[in-house]
Amino acid sequence: MRNPNERPAFRERALGHVAMLVYAGLVAGSFSFGALAAPFIGASSLTAMRFFLAAILMGAALIVLSGRVPDPPKSAWRYALLGTLMGIFFILMFVALRITDPVSTSAVFTLIPLMSAIFGYMLLRQISRPVVVVSLIVSAIGALWVIFRGDPARALAFDVGRGEAIFFIGCVCQAAYGPLVRLLNRGESVLEFTFWTLVAATVCVTIYAAPEMLDTHWASLPLVVWACLAYLAVFATAISFFLLQYASMRLPAGKVFAYGYLLPSFVIIIEGLLGHGWTSPIVAVGALITVAGLVVLVFAPDG
Repeated sequence: MRNPNERPAFRERALGHVAMLVYAGLVAGSFSFGALAAPFIGASSLTAMRFFLAAILMGAALIVLSGRVPDPPKSAWRYALLGTLMGIFFILMFVALRITDPVSTSAVFTLIPLMSAIFGYMLLRQISRPVVVVSLIVSAIGALWVIFRGDPARALAFDVGRGEAIFFIGCVCQAAYGPLVRLLNRGESVLEFTFWTLVAATVCVTIYAAPEMLDTHWASLPLVVWACLAYLAVFATAISFFLLQYASMRLPAGKVFAYGYLLPSFVIIIEGLLGHGWTSPIVAVGALITVAGLVVLVFAPDG
């Protein structure tokens, strides 16, 4: 006899996968749209403002949907921890990009899903099946193929320096974030949990970005910056945070962050649609490898 709880559980997992697929697409868009604003505003100021606007948006949504002003958070240290982890990730990414190049940081980023699976075991005793581990590795290889543009010489020239080491610490914080969302949730709705986490992340990033923000001439920024900020705040932060928290409550940690492997492939598609040119066929092969690995991961049992 079929377990009556099997269908709802399958539906919840499926929705978690859909949420992360949308998440990957929205975050990938931030690279292309954020590049349009980069010449006019510092990265720290841009990120602090996107978090600030996203927190306001999420708070307004919470008030409208719940019909009340959010109560002060219980055990606020939970949100402070999660927001600080996310803030550290972005701050160290800024620091690393001043020292090293985006390709190197992207390569370090591919370690997050495997590290998240490790944190999932340490914090939640989530045990990844061999097929899940293999799928994570295959997807990582595909993502690295895209990052290094299918050129083995680029991969062999990868040098682990100070910038890569700094960003690795940020990636550890990001990897721990997913399992901690499930561990620290005390029955709050995803919307409420996302709101207070965004508030904490905003405080963390703003403290770091304050000097740059004070030097920014906000009134003279061109319209393209505010348009990009709107996308980053609404889609790449508020909605993306919500989707990440939603999926983290329904999927093992390794599966959640495995969708980060899709970012290079989504960026390729977005850049092509924006008329910035399409990538070479050999790089597209890496994207297909990533997708194939994730397809196996989706259908693999969770535990």
